[in-house]
Amino acid sequence: MAQFDTPDQVTLPDLEEDVLDWWDAHDIFARSIEEREGRPTYTFYEGPPTANGTPGIHHVLARAIKDIFCRYKTMQGYQVARKAGWDTHGLPVEIEVEEELGLESRAQVEEYGIEKYNAACRESVLEYKDLWDTLTQRMGYWVDLDDPYVTFETDYIESVWWLLKQMEEEDLLYKGHKIQWYSPGSHTVLSSHEVSLGYEETQDPSVYIRFPVAGEENTYFLAWTTTPWTLISNTALAVGPELTYVKIRHEDPHQGEEHLILAEALLDDVIHEDYIVEDTFSGEDLIGQRYEPVYDYFTDRAEPGEEAWYVLGADVVSTEEGTGIVHMAPAFGEEDYAVAQDEGLPLFNPIDKDGAFTAEAPLVEGMWFKDADKTITDDLKRRGRLYKHKTYLHNYPHDWRKGTPLMSYPVESWFIETTKLKDRMVELNDTINWQPEAIGEGRFGEWLENNVDWALSRRRYWGTPLPVWESDKEGSDYYEVIGSVEELREKAGDQLPEDDEEIDLHRPFVDELTWEGPDGGTMRRVPDLIDVWFDSGAMPYAQWHYPFENEEDFEANFPADFIAEGVDQTRGWFYSLHAIATLVFDDVAYENVVVNGLVLDEDGNKMSKSVGNTVEPFEVIDEYGADVVRWFMMSNAPPWENLRFSERGLRDLRRTFFGTLENVYSFFSTYANIDGFQYQKERMPVGGRPELDQWIISRLHTTTQTVEEALEDYDPTT
Repeated sequence: MAQFDTPDQVTLPDLEEDVLDWWDAHDIFARSIEEREGRPTYTFYEGPPTANGTPGIHHVLARAIKDIFCRYKTMQGYQVARKAGWDTHGLPVEIEVEEELGLESRAQVEEYGIEKYNAACRESVLEYKDLWDTLTQRMGYWVDLDDPYVTFETDYIESVWWLLKQMEEEDLLYKGHKIQWYSPGSHTVLSSHEVSLGYEETQDPSVYIRFPVAGEENTYFLAWTTTPWTLISNTALAVGPELTYVKIRHEDPHQGEEHLILAEALLDDVIHEDYIVEDTFSGEDLIGQRYEPVYDYFTDRAEPGEEAWYVLGADVVSTEEGTGIVHMAPAFGEEDYAVAQDEGLPLFNPIDKDGAFTAEAPLVEGMWFKDADKTITDDLKRRGRLYKHKTYLHNYPHDWRKGTPLMSYPVESWFIETTKLKDRMVELNDTINWQPEAIGEGRFGEWLENNVDWALSRRRYWGTPLPVWESDKEGSDYYEVIGSVEELREKAGDQLPEDDEEIDLHRPFVDELTWEGPDGGTMRRVPDLIDVWFDSGAMPYAQWHYPFENEEDFEANFPADFIAEGVDQTRGWFYSLHAIATLVFDDVAYENVVVNGLVLDEDGNKMSKSVGNTVEPFEVIDEYGADVVRWFMMSNAPPWENLRFSERGLRDLRRTFFGTLENVYSFFSTYANIDGFQYQKERMPVGGRPELDQWIISRLHTTTQTVEEALEDYDPTT
């Protein structure tokens, strides 16, 4: 009987299935952890995917990277426990549920009922969990799927509340009214790191508008904007005090003779007809001059002490583009709002939370703000206020989940004052080993250097409620932050179920809990949820229900030795982990991080379902085997570079590299069986072996050293 199998043909997927069955039958993954009890630990944090969508080929890349280093450290004798996790809250879940239920607005959601709506979200969120588990197991990625952390569980939420309580006690939590990037498509504010995820190249109108100078016939300030929809809310024009401006006379084919005022440096870029320069002056000379608004909807709305429709000086004005005169709409721009606060300008906002114009702007009443661009531009052209109209190609932020344009919008929100510890975040980041180093120093490091306060609150339904209760007494600014179920029980008493296991901290249940405030008012929870990125960034603590239990487990596994995710997480999960750890523990959350690039199609194009160039991971694994797919992804280029995925490449790899391994084994097994080879003798000393054998052993040790050096540096490809 042959001792070594010699199949006529090796089918890698079938061979892998046999190995997986053997692992499962002998509980190999669990044993790899249990049998290292008492050995040094190596901690890995799994970034939680959302399981209401199907996994893609890029998830295979990310999980292959994670698996390599966890297995490597296991082989070195470390105990490497790794817990799976599920990100279960937020807009992606709500969008899918709203589509299933046919709900199109906040009013419809609330009419349907928040309790039923959130129950549908809870049911939907793990819809594809079995599919994710199957991919995880099929590709040989070892992670504990039996005891994952789940962000909607009460224990997890309680730990999140505890973290926020710690921040509040350090005076890092505050309520503010700011101009923020707001998504009318999903009715919520986005944090700066969410905004950064959704920039898309967009064509917008580029319009040059005539603002009539008060008291001067046929004389106009020429201002430029790429957001015509904001012109209705204009309250001022801004110039650069140190810039030079000119007043020109020219013959317009539609207006006849007119006089235009604009920056001298931009004159030839803007004016293409013959003209005569009538006067030259500094921006300082223009400050205080008045003009007529292009829309008079708010001319009677300025409060006492508020001035509007005059020229002011602002350092934000430049001559890089436009006309050197900036139209100011404080309701829809952060810089405009800041200037307005200094100048005492009024704020006019005729757009509702759905992104539609109200009856305050009859011309565009009921229109979606971006759709109003054409109507406003056409109206200005008809009235002789449009000088020129072009198309402007630029990057504009969109809702990273829903795909709809964002708008700068005045919103009251709760913030974490991350800027207070910005320098400390930068300092701690310098201790982290980033692969590639350029991400840590560049993309992430620069992001920290330009840090803004974290806009925490969201006006949505399915998520972790913000644990803030405010007094409803008129004029009161008293509030309380709740940091545990026990503290909530002390406040709410028998409004909570006796059994902690029956408590649901989601809306609408938590909204119904009230108590008497010290100022005589009733304490009522603010309606906001928290940013889902805070949820995921809380996993080092919440996965253990820290500090309420498992304190030793947490302390043994914080900070992580290693994490790995895609480059899109630089300003997402990587940031939220780092910010929370810095603010609460004055420490890093992770010591080493590998950042993988994108998986592109074979022509180098971004994969997209709408384009039809996506790759189904199960299909290629079933066809070529997980080892071939994983090796292809690791061997073609360093993982932080973008990878062109090609089935032709898989076929070539199967035939060459894996074919070579197969042939080597086939040669050995064939002749070993013929000779009846059984290795029962003592191992021959290296010095007594043929020179070729010694060379092979030398190459083996050299290769081992090279691999260890690379993996210790978190480089899986070199």
